[in-house]
This record gives sequence, C-alpha cells and structure tokens, in this order.
Amino acid sequence: MRSRIWNEIKQTRPFRSIEEEAALSIVRTAAELEHTFAQAIKGYEVTSTQYNVLRILRGAGSEGLCRNEVGQRLVRQVPDVTRLLDRMEHLDLIARQRGGKDRRYVTTTITKKGLDLLKKLDEKVDAINEDLLGHLDPERLKQLIALLDAARHRP
Repeated sequence: MRSRIWNEIKQTRPFRSIEEEAALSIVRTAAELEHTFAQAIKGYEVTSTQYNVLRILRGAGSEGLCRNEVGQRLVRQVPDVTRLLDRMEHLDLIARQRGGKDRRYVTTTITKKGLDLLKKLDEKVDAINEDLLGHLDPERLKQLIALLDAARHRP
C-alpha cells in the first residue's frame, strides 16, 4: 500500500528507495508544521528562530546562556548567532551582559518584553500543536518521537 506522500507530491514513479520515501515524508511533514507555525506568529513581528531563542532563554532562567550555548540548543542551526542576537537585542527581546572576570563571556537573558511575548504566544502555539498532532494518541506520539530520535542519531 502506498503512503499518502505519493498523492501529496503527485509521485507517479516509484521512489528510488524506501529511505527516499521516508525522507521526503519527514521533510513534507516538517514543512507543513513550519508553515502553520510561521503563519500563526506572523503578526507578532518575530521569526520562528527568534521564538526558539526566546524559549531557550526562558528555560535557562535568570542565569541566561552564552551565545554558543544558545546556538547549540537551536532546533534549526543558523550561520550567525551573534547577528541573530543583535537583532533581538535591538528589539528589546533579550539583554546581554559581559562577565566580570572574563570580559569575553557574554551572558544572554530574556527581557520582560520577551517573556510577555512568549506568554502571548504560549496558548497559540499549544493550539497549533494540538491541531497538528492532537489526533495522534500519546502512545503513537511517543513512538513517533522515538523513531525520529533514531533517524537523527544513526550508529
């Protein structure tokens, strides 16, 4: 039985491999999730990557994180984390402060404005996740997470 990806992308010839079909299905699903999320936050003048930074910094608490730690935790890697943080600081969503002993170490924290923005978006994001994935029961979601983990961390 053919998967739905065949119809969605109007595939007429067999895929070269089952791995190709799986990869395209993952990419197609990710694109749909990303598009829906981007549309939902469009009016808030923040990108999905900036939103990701805000969530990371909220999770870090008042201690904050250095630029490298923020970059390592991003869902989607970006080539220039410094420039991303510069833009966010300009928008007053984050604040940066140089360390006492080592002036090269710069701690990044989320501002009140950033926290307020996340608070506005939390309910909307929860609704998106529920809409896109809520039809799957918790056991299937756990299986999906495990399969995606396994796909990302090959031996």
